[in-house]
Amino acid sequence: MSQTLTNAEARDLRALAGVMIPASAAYKVPGADDAAIFADILKSLERDTADARTALAHLAKLAGGAFADLPEDRRCDVAATFKQEGGTPLGALNRVVLLCYYRDDRVMRSLGQEPRSPFPKGHVVEQGDWSLLDPVRKRAPMWRRTS
Repeated sequence: MSQTLTNAEARDLRALAGVMIPASAAYKVPGADDAAIFADILKSLERDTADARTALAHLAKLAGGAFADLPEDRRCDVAATFKQEGGTPLGALNRVVLLCYYRDDRVMRSLGQEPRSPFPKGHVVEQGDWSLLDPVRKRAPMWRRTS
């Protein structure tokens, strides 16, 4: 199987990325369909290309053709159905889109973060409510003990 998307698949993925994370004038951030972010998405698919192609074929089936050619309101309806039916291949697409989106300097600045790698400086993470883990701690182990 080819390790790249066809032009039609790339168009549909770009349209889907724009539905997943639209641009926001209020926060002054681009959508995931922004040219720079989308180029990063295509470059970052790598091992997820097969899942992406499977997901995009399912999306095209739901759309009755090219997802990118649908009017915006119809895209949202098809995307909502796809969210319910996409399964593991859609999960792979979600992961790549989110990774690339939050790697963009403009997005990081809008979140009040310095656009840099987290290491070696690290990032300060505020402490949360650790008591939320109590039900997990009380649960019986899910693994088999070895001798």
